[in-house]
Amino acid sequence: MASTTARIRHFRDTARITTAEWRRKLIYWGGSIAVGLAAIGFALLADKAAQLRNHIIAISPWLMLIITPSGLALSIWLTRTFFRGAQGSGIPQAIACMHISDHKLVDRVLSLRVAAAKVLLTCLGLVAGASIGREGPTVQIGAAIMNAVGRFLDMGDAVSRRALVLTGGAAGVAAAFNTPLAGIVFGIEELAHSFEQRTSGVMLAGVVLAGVTAIALVGNYTYFGHTDSVVPVGVSWLAVIACGLLGGVTGGTFSAILIRASRGLPGRAGRFISQRPIAFAALCGVVLALIGLASGGMTYGTGYAQARSIIQGEEHYPASYFVLKYIATIVSYCSGIPGGLFAPSLSVGAGMGGWIAQFLPHTAPGAVVLLGTVAYFSAVVQAPLTATVIVMEMCDNQQVTLALLASSFMAFGVSRMICSQPLYGALAERFLRTIDPKSIPVESASSEKKPG
Repeated sequence: MASTTARIRHFRDTARITTAEWRRKLIYWGGSIAVGLAAIGFALLADKAAQLRNHIIAISPWLMLIITPSGLALSIWLTRTFFRGAQGSGIPQAIACMHISDHKLVDRVLSLRVAAAKVLLTCLGLVAGASIGREGPTVQIGAAIMNAVGRFLDMGDAVSRRALVLTGGAAGVAAAFNTPLAGIVFGIEELAHSFEQRTSGVMLAGVVLAGVTAIALVGNYTYFGHTDSVVPVGVSWLAVIACGLLGGVTGGTFSAILIRASRGLPGRAGRFISQRPIAFAALCGVVLALIGLASGGMTYGTGYAQARSIIQGEEHYPASYFVLKYIATIVSYCSGIPGGLFAPSLSVGAGMGGWIAQFLPHTAPGAVVLLGTVAYFSAVVQAPLTATVIVMEMCDNQQVTLALLASSFMAFGVSRMICSQPLYGALAERFLRTIDPKSIPVESASSEKKPG
């Protein structure tokens, strides 16, 4: 009788544990779905912001000389006054929070309030014509949502909370680009820099759920459409070398400039920026407006439309496009406003590839554009696997995978010679020292287990 009672008690306790585990899983899965919903909502708002900007330009392009400086100044004022932690890309914040042991500090950086502000301020920057993207901010938003799930479930251990932050960031990339495999690779290569069995299943499930949510709402689209370009082994591989070298030099230089700018400029210029950030943002806005006027409005916003038309072979832009877009993206970042680097970098790379293609008649122009895109993007983020998978999935083209890998790794190697520290790792370290000087610097983590 006693043994029967013990068995009944054991079954009852086991049922309670199973119910609690399923409750946690359902809440967690709900958070992953929420990341997908947030990414789609953000994308729709960003598109509306771009349409509003285009409407303003249609009235008169010269209005941007007022709209751009005012928009950037307002964005900086709101960020510094009410939403500290919303500045910049969002990826450095997610990386930094994986190295902070103080849960209260993480909760402040990855608060839902800051995440909501990130959406609105990024859209404000797009209306104003800044050369920014929404994909990096989506990483911070995804991390904030999953961190909120961790708070709700009362996860006190650091490993579990970091796993959720990693999952949210990876799911954000997957939902933003509709590239689930790229989201997984990004989580491993850029956010975590390692693959731990404890977090892998959590991240995979989160990425899948966020991706399925996005597909259910907007369909199984490809970010840049579909291309059938191929790069057969032989003379066509000259394009791999050309794009790898030029992409590595330009992307590495871009990263070095942004890292140097994040540390502050010396002399009077540095004092002006630190003492009068709103005025400096307005000045950056004037420069962006002038660049926009010089380019016929092509440098405003994410650059998605330009990149897609170049990759699809619908438009041919001069070399001035990717040069001006390159400068506009640097100025936009230096202004300090919220906004990402992914989409503008892809656009610059596509423009560079389109320019290189005219000198390589033996290679299909569409293939050279893809090689330029992956090379420049890989050089900027110094994550060659992520760059390759993102471009491959965005264009639904697996035929050029080997050439993309070769160009990506070549650009990565060249970039490392110019800029020894990965961009997001350096920006994360800077952010971490600003909010928590006692934390361990992330620069060593950002270079761990990197290819090469």
